[in-house]
Amino acid sequence: MDIPLDDILARLHATAVERDARGGHAAAEKALLRDAGLLRLSIPRAFGGEERSWQEIYAIVRRVAAVDSALGHVLAFHHLQVATVLIYGDAEQAERLLSHTIAHQCWWGNGMNPRDRRLAAQRTGDGLLLNGIKSFCSGTVGSHFMTLSAVLGDAPRPLLAVVSTAHPGVRIQDDWAPIGQRQTDSNSVVFEQVPVAEGNVLLWPEREPTPFHTLRNCLAQLVLSNLYLGIAEGALAEARHYAHTQAQPWLASDAAHAVDDLFTQNRFGEMHVHIAGARALAERAAELVDRAFSRGQALTAAERADVAVAVAESKILAHRAGLFVSQELFDVTGARGTKASLGFDRFWRNVRTHTLHDPIDYKLNMLGRWTLKGDLPNPQLYA
Repeated sequence: MDIPLDDILARLHATAVERDARGGHAAAEKALLRDAGLLRLSIPRAFGGEERSWQEIYAIVRRVAAVDSALGHVLAFHHLQVATVLIYGDAEQAERLLSHTIAHQCWWGNGMNPRDRRLAAQRTGDGLLLNGIKSFCSGTVGSHFMTLSAVLGDAPRPLLAVVSTAHPGVRIQDDWAPIGQRQTDSNSVVFEQVPVAEGNVLLWPEREPTPFHTLRNCLAQLVLSNLYLGIAEGALAEARHYAHTQAQPWLASDAAHAVDDLFTQNRFGEMHVHIAGARALAERAAELVDRAFSRGQALTAAERADVAVAVAESKILAHRAGLFVSQELFDVTGARGTKASLGFDRFWRNVRTHTLHDPIDYKLNMLGRWTLKGDLPNPQLYA
């Protein structure tokens, strides 16, 4: 069954504060997203999906993140793994895996953390065996499949593959306990003698990645931009509602109501400007992502660089907007806005947790080199 998105958002909002405090796995809420048909968005129509544009998908992720950034993260990372199959997989792999995803309403989890090289692959007579551990595996709890990277011998680049999370050798550890993003299921996953058929290998280490392959990095980074932006939009919405319903003007103010106080209006103006700038760049970057994605393997390094620059610009402004607005929320709500039952702190905790994903300084440096010297962004796993 499909449920209107507005109804989904209202249900998530009603329980967001309590679930944020509790943490753990949001099984009922993930089922709600599934039943609304939101797992089909990125899957091609040929396989039974909706084949929405990335602009549309990011806009939906942003709306979900505004009321529940952990669920927005899980939904976005599901589609990032679908994109991983479409980008790296061949036609047979895409049809087999994504048709199955539609038929069984499968969730996908992420095991692609490039900095964690503890997962090793070993060749066998009919495929591979995986042994080791992978950290920050968002969305793996309750998923059917996960994409992952693993070290194969002394190969300089990782192997990319798909595994079933239901295999007996896959063990998800309960070790995700951060200050924010508490329901993203970003646990570590242990692999013990987990077989991988050659047909589920998306990229062998000896195959040189193409510019289109590395577009996956841009898709992932733009997920983060839209999560940060969604959090900022959610914080602003809560601040606006509170200002109209509960806030009181300061005793030195001439205003009869908080929304008529000049300083309060200025602060809302500042929040608006931060969000408007970040939103404009996020939407521009998504448009370029769509254009590049449609090019497929014909995508050139220069075209890919244009996307990477736009995504980095977007991510820097969204990073700053998320932190700024989630802090300003308290200046416009005042002391009463710190009541734990309101849960306003979740916006800052969530965006602060997520903005530590990869350092903003390296994005700024990349843009500086691009601006000063025309250096193309190095298509490494975070650029």
